Amino acid sequence: MNTPKKPSIVFCHGIWADASCFSKVIPGLIAAGHEVISVQYGLTSFEHDVAAIKRTISRVSSPVILVGHSYGGATITAAGTDERVAGLVYIAAVAPAVGETVNDQLNKFPSDIFGRIEVADGRVWMLPSATEFFAGDLSEEEQKVVWATHYAPDVDLFNQQKITSTSWDTKPSWYILCTEDHTVHPDLQRWVSKRMGATVTELKSSHVPMLSNPQVVIDVICQAVSSCHAVSAV
Repeated sequence: MNTPKKPSIVFCHGIWADASCFSKVIPGLIAAGHEVISVQYGLTSFEHDVAAIKRTISRVSSPVILVGHSYGGATITAAGTDERVAGLVYIAAVAPAVGETVNDQLNKFPSDIFGRIEVADGRVWMLPSATEFFAGDLSEEEQKVVWATHYAPDVDLFNQQKITSTSWDTKPSWYILCTEDHTVHPDLQRWVSKRMGATVTELKSSHVPMLSNPQVVIDVICQAVSSCHAVSAV
């Protein structure tokens, strides 16, 4: 019997971020023998962002583990219905059901950061003081880098598209729940992870554990890999 190829890892970022936000976890996964790619999308259209993920899936070998952070949880929920996707990893993420928007979920449990934003030129920008609520467990120097590189989403992105199909109700999922998160409320994280029946890892972390606790994120992804790899070997 041939040994199945290790699953590929495809990362999907949230708002106020880009594909480079996973830079601390990518090298370890590559060293472990995985194909890894981080999707770069525009945060202008939910539909376009999901399409970008599906194009990216075509650039790596199947099976694929999709990893979504924050808003990226919505995009992997939609894109994960692709038959090449074997499992899903959510990091402090939203996970809408059919008929829900991202805003529908965020409004259930309002968080602190949305009092530290500014809307300009049709985009939603973080104020410099917002990094305390976004990445409060990073050093001051790292927080300044996060702010300097943050990418602002379209003002209507979270209302644009209701989910029409979900992947977490048919495919295995893992969830990193950040108990010190002031961007996606921890109670929302508990609610969505319970609803999807995810395997949950609770972590004392801000909204960006891939930067503050990269090894934990790697470990959870490896759990997903091991489980999906074992199934594909049967």
